[in-house]
Amino acid sequence: MSTEDSTEDKATQQKRLRPARTNATKQRLFEASMELIGERGAAGVTVDEIAAAAGVSKGTVYYNFGSKSDLIAQLLRHGVDIMLERLQGIADPEADPLDAMEAMLGQAMDFMDDYPSFARLWVSENWKTPNEWGQLFAELRAELIAVIGAALENVARKYPVDGRVARGSLEAAMFGAIFVVGLDRQTYNPERSKEQGVAAVMTLMHGYVLR
Repeated sequence: MSTEDSTEDKATQQKRLRPARTNATKQRLFEASMELIGERGAAGVTVDEIAAAAGVSKGTVYYNFGSKSDLIAQLLRHGVDIMLERLQGIADPEADPLDAMEAMLGQAMDFMDDYPSFARLWVSENWKTPNEWGQLFAELRAELIAVIGAALENVARKYPVDGRVARGSLEAAMFGAIFVVGLDRQTYNPERSKEQGVAAVMTLMHGYVLR
């Protein structure tokens, strides 16, 4: 093998390794940021604090993410990607669609338990006006709503449903219920189980499906 080929192979290996390193760094920053932001809000946390909590240099944060605003935007994206992966990971074409919906809600509640500060950040920042991440929130919300919508469509294909209920309104109701019930468990009623939270949100489905 020539020196040139060897150099090219090393460069290729570095390119292959870089995404893994970047993802690992992003995950550390995500977890550290969510913890700090959950305690004090996005405005009350500095890049220095985030970097220290994640065990990386401030320069690493700026090199990978740019400004603090860009960092938080990418961390919001990262958190939603994790949630989407979990929700979509339970897809089973052979499963009853109501059972699949219940399993999806269970994954959402698990995500809330694993990353409670993300849920608090989402709720606290999402409704602020003006909001520097408003467009991003709209895009991320649409992606999550689409997963709920697909699950509802599966239910409607198998079961008779109440045609008076606007599908978009039901999607929004379930989306909001996931966050509200998840946060309520963490903040006020930690004694309530995940299963109880899932059952509460599933009452929306039981009212939608005509028996």
